[in-house]
Amino acid sequence: MNREISWLAFNHRVLQEAKDPSVPLYEKIKFVAIYSSNLDEFFRVRVASVRTLMTLNKKTIKELGFDPKELLRSIHKIIKSQQEEIGEIFRDIIKPELKKNKIHLIDETQLNLDQKEFVSNYFENQIQQYIQPVLLVKDKINPFLQNARLYLSVKLAPKDSEVPEPAKVIRHKYAILKIPTDHLPRFLTLPAVDGNYYYLMIDDALRYCLPKIFPGYKIASSHALKLTRDAELYIDDEYSGDLMEKLKHSLAKRNVGQPIRLLYDKEIPTSMLKFIRESVSLDRDDCIGGGKYHNFSDFFSFPNPFKNKFLYENMPPLPHPELEKVKITLDTFSKKEYLIHVPFQKYQYVIDFLDAAAEDENVVSIKVTQYRVAKRSAVIRTLKKAAANGKHVIVFVEVKARFDEESNFKWAAEMEKSGIKVLYSFPGLKVHSKLALVTRIENEKIKNYCYFGTGNFNESTAKLYTDLGFITSDKRLTTEASKVFDYLEGTLKDYKFKHLLVAQFNMRKKFCHLIQNEIEAAKKNKKARILAKMNSLEDPKMISRLYEASNAGVKIDLIVRGLCCLEPGVKGKSENINVISIVDRYLEHSRIFVFENGGDKIVFAGSADWMKRNLNRRIEVIFPIYDTNLKKEVIDILKIQLKDNTKARIINKTNKNKYKVLKDSNPYNSQIETYKYYKEKNKL
Repeated sequence: MNREISWLAFNHRVLQEAKDPSVPLYEKIKFVAIYSSNLDEFFRVRVASVRTLMTLNKKTIKELGFDPKELLRSIHKIIKSQQEEIGEIFRDIIKPELKKNKIHLIDETQLNLDQKEFVSNYFENQIQQYIQPVLLVKDKINPFLQNARLYLSVKLAPKDSEVPEPAKVIRHKYAILKIPTDHLPRFLTLPAVDGNYYYLMIDDALRYCLPKIFPGYKIASSHALKLTRDAELYIDDEYSGDLMEKLKHSLAKRNVGQPIRLLYDKEIPTSMLKFIRESVSLDRDDCIGGGKYHNFSDFFSFPNPFKNKFLYENMPPLPHPELEKVKITLDTFSKKEYLIHVPFQKYQYVIDFLDAAAEDENVVSIKVTQYRVAKRSAVIRTLKKAAANGKHVIVFVEVKARFDEESNFKWAAEMEKSGIKVLYSFPGLKVHSKLALVTRIENEKIKNYCYFGTGNFNESTAKLYTDLGFITSDKRLTTEASKVFDYLEGTLKDYKFKHLLVAQFNMRKKFCHLIQNEIEAAKKNKKARILAKMNSLEDPKMISRLYEASNAGVKIDLIVRGLCCLEPGVKGKSENINVISIVDRYLEHSRIFVFENGGDKIVFAGSADWMKRNLNRRIEVIFPIYDTNLKKEVIDILKIQLKDNTKARIINKTNKNKYKVLKDSNPYNSQIETYKYYKEKNKL
């Protein structure tokens, strides 16, 4: 199945949450914002790439196996349908539910006298200083539209145009002005009335005050516009020159990238749209009509006058049944390894592990990989403390983490000032592994402790993403983790990993070997099964191996949150493969792989999806779980997810995102049941 079409199906699953009656009101609003934010990034990255493919010659396009122009048409058709759906959700579900709870999002036509005065004062005191209207003159003045910023296009008529003169031709003028959401909140809080709360979009505050901005004209109409620009840096495959300088130079140009999409109010005058479209050099197919408002991602900040009301029931992270009872030092992990499942359990244990290393006088070095860092990073604070305590701290910072490049540059500079040795991106590769390695002197010998994760060292996303963290001192794993860091430091070129699966070394080969083992078992009429969970499944070779396994009789259950290019349930190809996707309050982010292996199950987890980029163009680490109890825990969680019948969608070639419904079965929500599972473990 096509990657882009499959991703759009995933984003539709996000939108489905916004109309699920069981989802609280402000969580519905949040899902609308997530959908919009996702779609913006999709255009800036994926659609930009498809548009680039359209410039290839016919021979090369034929080799692609699809027509980029046709794909782009399909993308626009799907998105148009989804845009209509989001409008219906907002108009028919969210706004009425807000009104029912005395929360009113009104527009400029609904203001009463007191509200009009309030908006006028707000305009004069807050908005006016940021307004720079531009009168448009064809072939002379073309507006530069910033990426993802909101604009109002305004149709102006002469003041005397109201005089009825049938023979008179009214000569309209057009203007454009930026809505200053980069300086002011999108939502203006109006005075409450009789326990009712009123909010106005800054767009509508501007609409109401347009006569003050254009005093010499009559306002004929006004319409919202938004331009999306290409965000790709196009440097991943460069192997020469200073990569850091190229990155910084490309970042500076990102917001002036090639226009790829124009969103507009479909009520806009045709002549106005034509003028804007031609000024940004976009085809009609790249211009998408919508409603009165754009940038629904701003609804992340929609005010809630009732604070914690209309939100999911609180599920505070649970204590780990063993780690909560002890003062965490490195000795805690000397003879036993621990698995932490966030956000169901506390992420604080990861910070405590690093903090223990920073304070331990026998620790000589700490090495960490960083991909996306929290805005206020406790991890970085701890690493800076370790450096201040005389530890040799090395951090590999992946500055090509898309949309986090500038943040990572900032953190890298701050760490260097604190005495931390910072290593930067490789040309052509991204370092996506989630590793921390602590080296300690014990009884005059070196002992290593290691943290392996499926998610970033980021305490913010640890509250929202489901991820596994694994802390161990198992020499088999820590020795190989040290070899990964040797590779990152440039002192290792080749190594035969026996336990870890490391992209660029053995990951693809090992996964293929494990699948082949199940195929051989099935051919001998033995139990053969693969159970895997990941964010995305796109790699053609891995998909082919799964088809081969299915045809051999291997039972395969996949939990794929995002895009899935494998086509399940097809007779003679994939009839033994079932795929579900779970979209719920937490983002399913962990990658887990289980192979039956003749009854002695093999369990892996780590940072890599089955995508070409993960297996070919990244440094990824997948770690084995050998401990019997921890293996059982991981498998238990996957079994819980397979039983989900409230948030699981069936993935197939129709992309209809039908919910998985089990007849004669009570509602079963896997994230709630996982939380209960860990609650029960605390009672044991």
